[in-house]
Amino acid sequence: MLLLDVMTIPKDDPIAFTFFTGYMAMFAASIFFFFERGRVPEKWKLSLLVSGLITGIAAVHYFYMRDYYMASGENPTALRYIDWTLTVPLMCVEFYLLTKAAGATKSLMWKLIGASVLMLVAGYIGEAFNPPGGDTGHSVMWGVISTIGYVYVLYTAWAGEVAKLAENSNNAAVKSGIRTLAWFVLVGWAIYPIGYMCMDGGWLNTALGWSSSNVDLFYNIADAINKIGFGLVVYGMAVADMDSKKAAVA
Repeated sequence: MLLLDVMTIPKDDPIAFTFFTGYMAMFAASIFFFFERGRVPEKWKLSLLVSGLITGIAAVHYFYMRDYYMASGENPTALRYIDWTLTVPLMCVEFYLLTKAAGATKSLMWKLIGASVLMLVAGYIGEAFNPPGGDTGHSVMWGVISTIGYVYVLYTAWAGEVAKLAENSNNAAVKSGIRTLAWFVLVGWAIYPIGYMCMDGGWLNTALGWSSSNVDLFYNIADAINKIGFGLVVYGMAVADMDSKKAAVA
């Protein structure tokens, strides 16, 4: 008789819970975005495809990250940054796609991608190559470099080229959606630095005693909020634009 080793979630481990929940939530969101893509007007299809890819890529990585964490109890740092290196630039591509009709150029897209890659590479060096026992100087230096990329994306979404293009788009759905996505960058993406500062030698680790075990908890929550939330905003923009045109025809 074949006995299967069933993976169980410890009742007192919120990190394991968020890994399992995050995986299923990302997977379900991908199915939703791919199916709804066929219902929206043509100009929104690519944006919804990208939204489905973001959550789909994340679901695959969460499948492996949850198993890695359950088997080792350690942070799946490399897997997580591989995921982010693919999904975060795609989130920045959404800004370009949503404002393309208003005049967004490919140079804007590449600048946003470059800023996101800088943010991620610096964050990975700061976290993955942190000396044993932690080094505040190391984590702070690479954290500051990472923040430069983040601030550029934030500025572009709130007051820079993306914000200006959305304002000049003459499309209420685009204006509202871009502002909502800008809030995600301001509030939702801010959860990641909290996790970063929990690692050994980080400010929250040294000041408040928050351990590296808190890193994954913050990262998992942030991923679910931001990746699924980004896609839902894009979907909402497509539906609102479609409904407004139906109302105008009626």
